[in-house]
Amino acid sequence: MSTDERAHQILPTPPYHPIRTLTPILNHRQKAHRTGNPPQLHPSQPSPFWGFYLGFSGYAKESDMNREELGNIMTVRTKPAALVVAKSNGYRCDDGQSKVEPHAGLEFDSAEEAQEFYSAYATQVGFKIRIGQLYRSRVDGSVISRRFVCSKEGFQTNSRTGCPAFIRVQKADSGKWVVANVKKEHNHEFEASGELCPPRIQRKSFPTPRSSCGGASRTGIRSHEDDGPSGVVDMKRLKKEEMDGIVGPIGEPYKGLEFNSANEAYKFYYTYAANTGFRIRIGQLFRSKNDGSITSRRFVCSKEGHQHPSRVGCGAYMRIQRQESGSWVVDRLQKEHNHEFETPTDPSRTVTVASKGYREEGNSVLENLDLVETNEGLSLVKRVRESNIGSDWYNVLLEYFQSRQAEDTGFFYGVEMREGKGMNLFWADARSRFACTQFGDAIVFDTTYRRGSYLAPFASFVGVNHHHQPVLLGCALVAEESEESFTWIFQAWLRAMSGHRPVSIIADQDRAIQNAIAQVFPGTHHRFSAWQILAKEQENLGALLSMDAEFKYEYETCIFQSQTASEFDSAWNMLMNKYNLRENMWFKEMYRMRKSWVPLHIKGTFFAGIPVDGSLKSYFSTILTPQTPLNEFVVRYEKALEQRREEERKEDFNSFNLQAVLHTKDPIEEQCRRLYTITMFKVFQKELLECYSYVGIKINVEGAISRYLVQKCGNGDERNTVAFNASNLNITCSCKMFEFEGVLCRHALKVFQIMNIRELPSRYILHRWTKNAKYGILRDADSGGGAAQDFKALMLWSLREEARNYIDAGAASLERYKLAFEIMQEGRRNLCWQN
Repeated sequence: MSTDERAHQILPTPPYHPIRTLTPILNHRQKAHRTGNPPQLHPSQPSPFWGFYLGFSGYAKESDMNREELGNIMTVRTKPAALVVAKSNGYRCDDGQSKVEPHAGLEFDSAEEAQEFYSAYATQVGFKIRIGQLYRSRVDGSVISRRFVCSKEGFQTNSRTGCPAFIRVQKADSGKWVVANVKKEHNHEFEASGELCPPRIQRKSFPTPRSSCGGASRTGIRSHEDDGPSGVVDMKRLKKEEMDGIVGPIGEPYKGLEFNSANEAYKFYYTYAANTGFRIRIGQLFRSKNDGSITSRRFVCSKEGHQHPSRVGCGAYMRIQRQESGSWVVDRLQKEHNHEFETPTDPSRTVTVASKGYREEGNSVLENLDLVETNEGLSLVKRVRESNIGSDWYNVLLEYFQSRQAEDTGFFYGVEMREGKGMNLFWADARSRFACTQFGDAIVFDTTYRRGSYLAPFASFVGVNHHHQPVLLGCALVAEESEESFTWIFQAWLRAMSGHRPVSIIADQDRAIQNAIAQVFPGTHHRFSAWQILAKEQENLGALLSMDAEFKYEYETCIFQSQTASEFDSAWNMLMNKYNLRENMWFKEMYRMRKSWVPLHIKGTFFAGIPVDGSLKSYFSTILTPQTPLNEFVVRYEKALEQRREEERKEDFNSFNLQAVLHTKDPIEEQCRRLYTITMFKVFQKELLECYSYVGIKINVEGAISRYLVQKCGNGDERNTVAFNASNLNITCSCKMFEFEGVLCRHALKVFQIMNIRELPSRYILHRWTKNAKYGILRDADSGGGAAQDFKALMLWSLREEARNYIDAGAASLERYKLAFEIMQEGRRNLCWQN
């Protein structure tokens, strides 16, 4: 039997895990020091700590173990960080001896030492720990505080119980780390205290592994004898040696390929990718519906998706599935790429990327990585903020902004600077800022660029004008998709719009955007983008929706037909039980956030009539896209702006100079034709004509309030309840059309007909939908909304816009010029007489 074969038989060595191995290491070492004799290792007596013998001066006697056998023992000399603390604090493990309990004021040389100490303590008590939240300095971004929590903290999986136990360490001025807060109480039963041994795992041997000296085994972890005085185990070095064991030509992945762990599969695919000429990322994972454990993982090409200009939607990936035996098997594989390969690299040279790229439990300290939620799920991203905007863009756009500001004194722009580097950009011209005072109640934060590849991460704020056209309310270039980034953009928009917060906003579902909206626009109703909801539905329920017609019908009925909250809850619970979706994480999360996407909860808020199953027409259309190159960006931007504003001017002209045809003799129809723009009058007219095919039945009376059941003739399924107050002519309908769109519905109009109301109360004709909507801010000032000086900038923008139109008309000919000049002089004289 060869040396390596004997090593496999004698000493199975699972992956080194600092938290799980620390306690048995401490116990074994202390026992050696107490007795004065080193523990003896022999093939017939497996090591009590899985083949690791950590350092005291001296080795097993040659009489007990021959040199060949000794060569197969993996010996690492070290002084664990927790033991350093132990010396100064009298910490002693096991064997009925005392041990230091974590307490405020306990001091460590590093956060890692604190983690290992708490891990050792946890092992003695009978629980496990995880790394919790960290806090950074506002001055230089360095880590100044860390939390280590019980592994059962939170509720993300079924095994967690929300345990509150933790310690928090804080960095002192001296550089030491001191325990600042401790919570010892747990809300669950403890495991058996003492050694918490991981399961026995055997490593696979890949073809032609690189040989190594120093008694290396085929596990890929080499033995070391550290000559340094401290003897601290270098985890990065061990990780590198682990990767070294699989460097070199390896076989190609194929369906059915088996691994002992997901980590092993990742390393295999990582090495295969490096040898082939591409890089990989961790993709989607799937969890068990029963216990929340991971059952499947995808590793994808780094160019998968379109979230960054470097990504090209590559479809190459490898998916592994966990078997009942505990092993992992490749069950899906796509080898074809849609891009050129890079020069193959040596995986050992990029080992730090590989070791950071995958953490099964996340116990290692990730100083420069954050786990963030994106469209694709959870991803590890660099905490150091880097801009996705090319440096050339800043120069070109800043020059453009300055030239526009010279022409338009109301032009606003902002640039976020971070450590001397440009980050996010925001800008809005005077026309957009003035439009916000009229049409900024319902806005769309359009980040269409995120759906595909892009040259510039261009986002826009869009509203709905009085012709139901998209109106621009500001633009931005998004440097990076973090909460901090989106918060800055929203705050810049709010400053530009003089603090005018919207009633509602349609934006993506990402956690970063949700948190930014909640912070900057408190009280604003955030509705998720329809395209993203549909994409997530296909991703999580696609199989059910396409294969089970009954489920699709019941699912859509639940979402679109529910009339009350209890009705929706009942239908949703039925779906969860009937189709075994109770443990579906996405299904549960969407129920929690139902007020941001379910029509029943959306329709009670004003969204300017933007359909719940769709979105507003793109403002820039095909003229300006995320793929527009820098040398064409400004020209196309100006072209799209002028085209949209010309469309608005045409509709303004039509509304003032053309009249829609009346279809009834109802005075209400004439009233609304006189006030509404043509587009909005047609919306109202449709509701008015429809009301003639409905009947209303009074169902009860409470004082001045009468309730009617309004339903369509011959269709008993379509029915709504209308409440009418005869004392003040207030009216509400269960369909919520007025609340959602700002136009009275057919059901309310039917009740007005029954009550012989010949003129609509002014509150039911929103000024934003009328021909004179552009003068809304002046009307608000006249009605006591604030002092005139508060609106000075807005009045200047309004007058400039009208003056521009006046000048264009007056300069058409010499005769018109003379007339326009005389009118202007007369107007100026009249103004002089005003107080």
